[in-house]
Amino acid sequence: MTRMSGAAPATASALAAVVLLFAVGIANPVPRPGVNTDTLGPDTGEAVAEYVARAEASLAVDSTDPDSAGSDSEMHWALVSFDAEVSPARAYDAARNVRIAQVLLRVPIERVQTQVITVGVPGTEASVLGSAAVAGSRLHGSTGQWDRQAQIDAVSSARLLEGCECVVGLIVRGSGGQLRTVDTGDGVRAVEALPPDAIAGRFAVRALLPDYVDVVGPLPDDGPVPAP
Repeated sequence: MTRMSGAAPATASALAAVVLLFAVGIANPVPRPGVNTDTLGPDTGEAVAEYVARAEASLAVDSTDPDSAGSDSEMHWALVSFDAEVSPARAYDAARNVRIAQVLLRVPIERVQTQVITVGVPGTEASVLGSAAVAGSRLHGSTGQWDRQAQIDAVSSARLLEGCECVVGLIVRGSGGQLRTVDTGDGVRAVEALPPDAIAGRFAVRALLPDYVDVVGPLPDDGPVPAP
């Protein structure tokens, strides 16, 4: 009897604790991670011509489509891609005063896969011009002298710190009219806009590299890595 009478309060206490935890969970639910459904840039296996046409369509004026870039009062996140790698100064000029939020950089080395590095910027000219140095500092100090990736990072870092022509794209925010103006610029390969309800940091980006000529896919990585 003594053992049973001690067990009853213990069971009741455990039950009360479970109820309390359940109540706390209801009052403070764990936030669910957001779903990223928006994407800028080409898909793997997509024909480059099809992507460029798709980007053009995203800038089309369509009064029946609320997501179109027709209204200059609506702001859009967009990816600006270049025909060839350009300097940060050239990229800044190409944006034509549209706010730049990110600079996408990649060091071109023949038949060598190099990383695309994304540098967030506040949109000022100085921040865009300094983006190559920021990207170079991220790669600086790679370990493993005889490791191929370390060698690639070392030469990429050196060239970025020297201020190479290595910008392959920009993430910008502007109205439909502004983005169409950027799209007509010299050396601009494509401008793709997201719908106006896209949220910063909630969309994926894949650069349209100048090396993508026919189809988007893996690039050759069998060439020798030059010295830094």
